[in-house]
Amino acid sequence: MTLRIVVTGTDTGIGKTVFSAGLTDALGACYWKPIQSGLADETDSEIVARLGQIPVQRIMPEAWRLNTPVSPHLSAENDGLTLTPETIQPPATSSPLIIEGAGGLLVPLTRHRTFADVFARWQIPAILCARTGLGTINHTLLSVEAMRKRLIPILGVAFIGDEYLDTQKTIEEMGHVRILGRLPYLNPLTAETLRRALREQFDISSIWEAIT
Repeated sequence: MTLRIVVTGTDTGIGKTVFSAGLTDALGACYWKPIQSGLADETDSEIVARLGQIPVQRIMPEAWRLNTPVSPHLSAENDGLTLTPETIQPPATSSPLIIEGAGGLLVPLTRHRTFADVFARWQIPAILCARTGLGTINHTLLSVEAMRKRLIPILGVAFIGDEYLDTQKTIEEMGHVRILGRLPYLNPLTAETLRRALREQFDISSIWEAIT
């Protein structure tokens, strides 16, 4: 079976798309965003293709493309659609597959189902992206708790932001989770600086070994 990793987050706008781009590049993987909310600006798939320098044939088409940049359940309602989370299945690929969720774990897809429900059904190992700043201990530990309650396999936590060693250590110890690394804020943010940061800050071989 093709190796697959879910990339989720503690919140929206924390940088998991940038991390996904770097990870997709580092693993020579395909990328899939099941649900895209908001089409006016650059989509997450387009960002991953640009920052990860991923060929178009390795960017899998979204299951749903919704117009409004809000929670998927509301964006679908605005478009006159009803999402069916129970039918979402990862596409078949010949390369490893990186799957990026929308926002945080409990982002609603309908009035009754969240992305966490889908991840629980898939049972694909997940990387939890977390910011490093104030509030992240609470948000990250709550997210870890939600994943464990649903038996979602946790591959580890990827921090994004400036270094706060005590915060990172506290999450590791209290959450009993593996810390995969920390992606710093990059200025400029380019394909080259992202590739270098992933190589320097993450042990890609250990991530690969953990899912094989």
